[in-house]
Amino acid sequence: MDKFIIHGGKSLKGEVSISGAKNAALPIMAATIIEPGEYILHNIPNLRDTLTMKRLLEMIGATVNYNNNTMEINTVDCDTPIAPYELVKTMRASFYVLGPFMSRFGEAQVSLPGGCAWGPRPVDFHLKALEQMGASVTLSDGMIHAKGKLAGVHIHFDKSSVGATGNVVMAAVYAEGITTISNAAMEPEIVALCDFLTDLGTDINGIGTDTLAITGGNKLQNGVEFNNIPDRIEAGTFLLAGAITNGEITLLNADPDHLKVVIDSLKQAGVTIETGRDWVKVTNPSKKINPVNMVTAVYPGFPTDLQAQWIALMTRADGHSIIIDDIYTDRFTHLAELSRFGAHIQLTQNRAEIYGIDKLRGAPVMSTDIRASASLILAALAAEGKSEISRIYHIDRGYENIETKLKAIRADIDRVKA
Repeated sequence: MDKFIIHGGKSLKGEVSISGAKNAALPIMAATIIEPGEYILHNIPNLRDTLTMKRLLEMIGATVNYNNNTMEINTVDCDTPIAPYELVKTMRASFYVLGPFMSRFGEAQVSLPGGCAWGPRPVDFHLKALEQMGASVTLSDGMIHAKGKLAGVHIHFDKSSVGATGNVVMAAVYAEGITTISNAAMEPEIVALCDFLTDLGTDINGIGTDTLAITGGNKLQNGVEFNNIPDRIEAGTFLLAGAITNGEITLLNADPDHLKVVIDSLKQAGVTIETGRDWVKVTNPSKKINPVNMVTAVYPGFPTDLQAQWIALMTRADGHSIIIDDIYTDRFTHLAELSRFGAHIQLTQNRAEIYGIDKLRGAPVMSTDIRASASLILAALAAEGKSEISRIYHIDRGYENIETKLKAIRADIDRVKA
């Protein structure tokens, strides 16, 4: 098992190219199941999760070739609408095949999902929506069995859900009539999925809003070439790396429009941000960080996937800040590890109070999930002395070649065998 050795206290400087968005790539890969054909997907990050989805596609009969972040997928011979526990347990996003299975085959067997160690992410929204569309859904021995011809209906989500929105959109592609989704997720990753499906020939209105209308039954093309969007969470993490180390980092292949709330929050923290059409630059010339309170929210609010990294930044702030996670209320396993660096943090339910300190100290710490891992790396980069971060297999699920990218901007980081 690998670990990172980081010698912190250095200002990061240079350019970083942001990889393709994992959370857009995974549903788009799943969506290739819907219509038999040959697909070429560009800007697909080389991550454990994308490789897991590749294996799942191959298990159901697809042929997948992957080189230099381009994935060629042939789904003509897919004939087994089953997603087994052995794969779904390792990655919750495997659940995205449920909608495509129903759209193409009218039936699906999908294991209940697994993934990171923290907190539940209920799949009730997905299943209730399919039942509204006419599917018969049963649960047996940890497997979801769904079957039936789908028809368009109005679906309202009591709580905005990226996963459920994506699954229903994909299930609706060949449903009879019009499926409308109110309180739909508006995240860029959902927009990218809808753009992919419209390139295929699906009629979707309201893309980028909280109300989507999908007209089912249109004959789709037998494949398409598509460019994936950049990863806004990776981009946000590197912006925070620049801020916490008093550095100067330019992000290439980044979309500032996807990062508005993060950029605005960093400006409140006293950090200087410059933007162009596809780049963002962060500098912190004052070497001071203002405390900024934060509440996570669905897009376009502050993303829960940057909550842990933001807390790492606030440990260096000149004062007291409060961070509340209203999306995943138990996503705070990183706090105990951050305290090993000397951070002073108090947690009450889903409310973290951070009392900023002048210096963090290097420490041995342990990763617990993808974003917690990123927060520990940020803290270690800012800390004086040596840090060891174990269980870094989590970070490999969400960040492509992170130590290589950090080395390129002058970080002292090495991956070693534990």
